[in-house]
Amino acid sequence: MAKQRQLIRDFSAESNLFLRRCLFAVFFCFLLILIVLSNLFSLQIEQFEDYKIRADGNRIKVVPVAPNRGLIYDRNGVIIAENRPIFNLEVTIEEVPDLEQTITQLQQLLALTPSDIARFERNRKRQRRFQPVTLKSNMDEAMMAIFSAHQHRFDGVSVEASLSRYYPYGSALTHVLGYVSKINERDLNLVASWGAQSNYAATKNIGKQGVERYYEERLHGKVGYAKLEVDSKGRTLRILEENPPIPGEDLVLNIDIELQLYVQSLMSERRGSVVVSDPRDGGVLAMYSSPSYDPNLFVDGISQTDYSKLIQNSDRPLLNRAVQGQYPPASLIKPHLALLGLEYQVVTANTKIQDQGFYQLKDVEHIWRDWLRRGHGHVDIKRSIEVSCDTFFYDMAYKLGIDNIHEYMSQFGFGEYTNIDLLEETDGNMPSRGWKRAKFNQPWYIGDTISVGIGQGYWTATPIQLIDSINTIINDGQRFRPKLLRAVKESNVDIPEALNEAPPIPVLEQKNWALVKQAMDDTVRLPHGTAYKAFQNTRYFSSGKTGTAQLFSIGQDENVDDLIIADYLKDNAMYLGYAPSEEPTISVIVALENAGGGGSNAAPISRSVMDFWIGDKYASQ
Repeated sequence: MAKQRQLIRDFSAESNLFLRRCLFAVFFCFLLILIVLSNLFSLQIEQFEDYKIRADGNRIKVVPVAPNRGLIYDRNGVIIAENRPIFNLEVTIEEVPDLEQTITQLQQLLALTPSDIARFERNRKRQRRFQPVTLKSNMDEAMMAIFSAHQHRFDGVSVEASLSRYYPYGSALTHVLGYVSKINERDLNLVASWGAQSNYAATKNIGKQGVERYYEERLHGKVGYAKLEVDSKGRTLRILEENPPIPGEDLVLNIDIELQLYVQSLMSERRGSVVVSDPRDGGVLAMYSSPSYDPNLFVDGISQTDYSKLIQNSDRPLLNRAVQGQYPPASLIKPHLALLGLEYQVVTANTKIQDQGFYQLKDVEHIWRDWLRRGHGHVDIKRSIEVSCDTFFYDMAYKLGIDNIHEYMSQFGFGEYTNIDLLEETDGNMPSRGWKRAKFNQPWYIGDTISVGIGQGYWTATPIQLIDSINTIINDGQRFRPKLLRAVKESNVDIPEALNEAPPIPVLEQKNWALVKQAMDDTVRLPHGTAYKAFQNTRYFSSGKTGTAQLFSIGQDENVDDLIIADYLKDNAMYLGYAPSEEPTISVIVALENAGGGGSNAAPISRSVMDFWIGDKYASQ
C-alpha cells in the first residue's frame, strides 16, 4: 500500500484569514456601535423635545376647568339663581377596556334608568374619546357609597364633583330667568359664531331661555386650565400648574321676589300674565306668565315623559305670555287714540257725540255696536275714556284714518320690539294698508279702521308693549323702555346698568297729556268709571283703563247675552293702570285669557298688586 503524503499546513494563509476575519468583526462591531450612538444622539439630542413632550403627554394631562356661572339676585340682594354642588358619574371612553360591558355592569349595580343610558349615548357622540361623559347626574349618597365600594372594578369611571344651576323659587321666575341645560349641536354652532369654542371646552350647560340666555356671555365666565400629573391609568397624582377660570358676572335684576311670589299667588290657576314696572326708569318689578313650570327640570336634562307633558299641555306653559302673548289691546288703547285725536284736532276737549249704542256710516247697512247696548248718551272725549264708550272711538278712528293711526301708534312702540332683555319677545302687529296687502292681498277697508279704533281687528299687542306705552303716557312722551337687568354686583357693590331709553314722542300740548291722565284718574275714582268698583276704599289714588277683548265676531242680529260661548272664545279681561296718580312709582298690566270683563276680573288683581306694593306706605297717613 502506497504511503500517503503528509499535507503541509500554510500558517501564513491561516493567519491572514484570521486577521481579515477579526478586522471584519471589529469593523462590523464598530459600525453597530456607530449606529447605536447615532440613534442615541438622534433620540437624546435631536429629538429630545419631541420625545419629552410625548413622555410628558403620558405623565402630564392638561385639562380645561369650567368657570363658575355668575349668580343672579333680585333688587334686594336675594339670590334667585344659584350654583349648588352635585356629584356626577363620569365615563372617559378611551380609558374603558369594554364600554358595553362596563355600562351593563354599572346599570345593574346602580339601578340606572333607560333614560340615563339614552342620555349618555346621545352625549358621548358629541364628546371626544378622551373627554369625560356624564352617565348619571346628581348622584345621591347611597349611590355614591355603592360605587365607591366597587370603583376598583371600573377603569375610566369616576365620581366627579361639579356645580349645577339651581332655581330656588322654581316656577315663580321661570319666564324671567329661563334656564340652563345641556349643550347641543345648535348651541355649539352658536358658540362658534361668537368665536368662543375654546371658552366652552369644559362647559356642559348653556343658557336656553330668559335672562340666562340673553346674558349668557356675561354669566358664563372665562375657562381656565390645570396641568395634572397622572399615573399609567390616568388617575390624577398631583396638580403641577393651574390657571384658574374667571367666574361669570353676578347680575342684579329689577325684579322684587316678594312681589313676584305675590303675583304668582294672585294668578293661581288663571291663564294670562301680569307685568309690573317702575315707570320712572322702565325697570320690571315683576313678570309672571301663567301657567308656568319648574325650570330645574331642564338643568340636568328633562325626561321625555316630563317634556311631553309640557308640550302637549293645551294651556301652553312654555309660552311666555308677557312678551310672546299677542292680544287685541281692546279699550286699553283708547287713551292713546284720544291723544292722537287731540293732536290732529279731529276732536277737542269739548267735542261731544250722542251715543245710542251703535255706530253707522251713511249709506252703509253694517252697524258697529257699543259694549253698552243702550248707549252712553252724550259723551265727550274724557267721559268716553271713563265709561269706555266704543261709539266715540269708532267715529274718531273713521275721521283719523288708518295711516295716521298706524304712524302715531308706532311711536308708542306698537308693532315693534320693546328691546327688553329677553330674546323670546315678539313684536305684535300694528296694521296698515301695506301690511294687509302683503298678508292677504286685499285692500284696506273703512270697517278695518273702525275696528282698530277700539283696539280690535288686526291690531295685536303684547303685555310688555302695553305697559311700555302707559309708561310713555305717564312720562308725557319720554320713553324708558322695559328692562330686567338693574346692575352688576362687584365686590358686594352694585354697579348700575344703563337704562333702556328710546327717542321721545314729539311734544304734544301739555294740556292733552293732562286731559288723558285725568280721564284715567276718573276711570278709577268716579262711580261711572269702569274700574271704580275694583278700587273703592283704597288709601291712595290710582289711574287706569279697563279692556275687554272680543275674540269672535257677533252677527248683526245676534245678542251676545243669548249666545253659548266656548271657553276658549270668551273675552280676554285686561287692565292697565298706575299708582299713585300724582307721582307714579308702579304701573301694572293684567291680561287674563277668556276671563270675561276687564273691570270685574283683571282690575281687582291690579288693585291687589298696588295694595301690596304701596298700600302700607299710605296706611299710616
